[in-house]
Amino acid sequence: QEQLVESGGGLVQTGGSLRLSCVPSGRSSGYGATGWFRQAPGKKREFVAGVSPSGGTKSYSDAVKGRFTVSRDHARNTVFLQMNSLKPEDTARYYCARRVLGGVEPTSSSDDYTYWGQGTQVTVSS
Repeated sequence: QEQLVESGGGLVQTGGSLRLSCVPSGRSSGYGATGWFRQAPGKKREFVAGVSPSGGTKSYSDAVKGRFTVSRDHARNTVFLQMNSLKPEDTARYYCARRVLGGVEPTSSSDDYTYWGQGTQVTVSS
């Protein structure tokens, strides 16, 4: 079963930037869209951004639109989340998730995603 590994989290000041990466840890037999989700303590997991397998379709939550950019590197089978102008309210654990092969739309529902990573912590200080 495909496993995903996130990296790139850390502590940053308000207004700073981070770039998260998501890579499969084992052999990948093909996959659908990739999504980024986040969960802050005491809150529900929420959709952040997503990208189709081709990279041609991207989606963002209103909370991050204009500040975050999702992209993928096909050669490295890696999906990135570039986060700029970070705010304290962006503090959360960020998870990468992938849909099964055929699920090409980067939907906002976590129920559509089958494979998940363990997450990487992002903390934005004020």
